[in-house]
Amino acid sequence: MLDKKAEYEKLCEKKKSSEETYHGPLLHVYHDRVILPNGNESGRDYIKHLGAVCMIPVLDNGNVIVERQFRYPLDMVITEIPAGKLDSPQEDRLEAAKRELLEETGYTGEKWTYLGDFFPAVAYSSEKISMYMVQELKKGQRHLDADEFLDIVEVPLTELVEQVMAGEIVDIKTQAAILKAARVLGV
Repeated sequence: MLDKKAEYEKLCEKKKSSEETYHGPLLHVYHDRVILPNGNESGRDYIKHLGAVCMIPVLDNGNVIVERQFRYPLDMVITEIPAGKLDSPQEDRLEAAKRELLEETGYTGEKWTYLGDFFPAVAYSSEKISMYMVQELKKGQRHLDADEFLDIVEVPLTELVEQVMAGEIVDIKTQAAILKAARVLGV
């Protein structure tokens, strides 16, 4: 088996040129020309994203706070955990998670457990999402953005695991966080 450096050198594509083809408030789309490991040239389209955070808020009774939200690209209402994008690449991810939890749910939490990072669309996006589990919650007032509409629901963690396994929860960050939290909590 190759070591990581040798594997990188064997498989790495080298950027020849880069052009930003779209610049929006959320996404920046690029078209790059790359030199492949065999010396041939190819194109790569991808999205640069600031990054995001998500959290699974677990109440003392074992229920989880989830959101029901309409997602325009899917034309459907789906179940998700609270989440949000970073305000800048330098923003502290835990602080962003605390901000988003308060904004979307009105809750604050005393105990935060880091569950890891993941990349939801590795073929065409640089987005990295950091996951947290939050416990010892206190309810307050939520502060939704002007364009944000969502319902908050409490669901037992065991029921959410069943929904993930049945394919009823389609959002990958929600699936991953539910299964990781269930493992950590021994559910």
